[in-house]
Amino acid sequence: MNQPINHLVIAGRDAPLWLTAATLVRALSPSGLRITIVELPAKAGPGDLHASLPALEALHQQLRLDEKGLLALVGGAYTLGWNFADALGSVPPFLHPFGALGSPIGGQDFFAYWLRARRHGLSVPLEDFSLTAAAARQGRLFIPDAESEEYGRSDYGYHLPALPYAAVLKELALRAGVTVVPARSLSVLREGGVITGLMLENGRRIEGDFYLDVTGSDAQLIAGPENGLEPWDFPADRVLTARGPRMKALPPYAEVRGFNQGWIALRPAQSGTYLTAVWRSGPGEADVLRRLPPLCGFAPEDAVGRGSAPGLRTKAWAGNCVALGQAAVRLDPLHDLDLLALQQGLVHLLAHFPRHGGFRAAQAEYNRLTRAHFTHLRDFQAMHYHLARHVGPFWDIARDLPLSADLFHRLSLFRARGELAPWDEDDLAPDSWRAFLAGHGLVPDTYPPALELIPAEQLKARLRAMLVFVKAQVLRQPTHDAYLHHGQ
Repeated sequence: MNQPINHLVIAGRDAPLWLTAATLVRALSPSGLRITIVELPAKAGPGDLHASLPALEALHQQLRLDEKGLLALVGGAYTLGWNFADALGSVPPFLHPFGALGSPIGGQDFFAYWLRARRHGLSVPLEDFSLTAAAARQGRLFIPDAESEEYGRSDYGYHLPALPYAAVLKELALRAGVTVVPARSLSVLREGGVITGLMLENGRRIEGDFYLDVTGSDAQLIAGPENGLEPWDFPADRVLTARGPRMKALPPYAEVRGFNQGWIALRPAQSGTYLTAVWRSGPGEADVLRRLPPLCGFAPEDAVGRGSAPGLRTKAWAGNCVALGQAAVRLDPLHDLDLLALQQGLVHLLAHFPRHGGFRAAQAEYNRLTRAHFTHLRDFQAMHYHLARHVGPFWDIARDLPLSADLFHRLSLFRARGELAPWDEDDLAPDSWRAFLAGHGLVPDTYPPALELIPAEQLKARLRAMLVFVKAQVLRQPTHDAYLHHGQ
């Protein structure tokens, strides 16, 4: 087991495979590691889209992907966050922006001062103090400068149609020199708890020293009797993806619309509008499908349905194989966290990648870290289902599902004091949690007494100045369409 690791075999499909390959060949090839890709048939279709959080921008920069060129090539778009709405209009909408909510006051988080002002009659929503949210509401992209960055962080993600995005990443990996072996199917050869090779349908055998499983929910390399999926409780078990026509003016955000039997998500892009519909199987399924056109505003095309069974792989790293993406964790479709989970797996894999077969300590640490990251992503999704105020049987079930001890404590502390219990492996910014908690109407009972040191009139003036600054900054920004087409 202490033999050097000279040959890495990566098996998988679609954009997650090629994002993994492009990342690892850039990071590990200089060490002399040989990389072979076993490419399985694609499962993504024309109705599938990858929506990212801001973290993907940094990885794209490391891969030297030209941002505007990429979006033009794949027909993608920017996104400043998520708008959450009720299909019937019975619940106030709110926006989860990819950026700061307000600007610190006296070294303290803005949120606590917003709570104090709200207690004294402030009726302005929290999101109105966000540059990112205000720009999104106006259909504008926010391009930060020194002045705005001093006020607060402004980030963005992407809407990337799955098929052309995978093609771009594949070309990137090929240019970097990876060896690609196409395969229709494969079987795994094992001996003594380790993989000794992959047998392809044509009889060809691929042998390596270390293996990565990027085969998605099939988990063809990592799954086994002692390494199954630990199930998670979520209300939905059915998902449909599809697409429709392009919106005339592209909003720079995605939208989730809750209805009595589930929710839909609409993600605008240059190549069309991408739909995800999520519901719980049962007698009312036919009614869900019938309602989709009026819910999303178009007749869905290229629709593909599948099951949804969230859960966590017992060990993401088992033997000489590491599972990445959905092979390691199946998240609920809410918030589009799959690419973030893949990226976290890659970050920790690169930090713990073995030079030889004696990797037991690195394996244990990798499994500990990824389990913590993935369960906190699950808790972020569970928080939405627990607090959402939509009416209907789906949401009644969602609100009654058990919470993890960590999430229960975080919600309890926030409700009591407006504070977020610290988590070491939390991939979502504190303001992301605050946007959701406040958006769902969870308002803390109190705020820190030290905030009373600033006189009320001084605080009001500071808040008014913030709103004026946000408005002025947003009016200077280009529309989403203008920036995509002209860069201004």
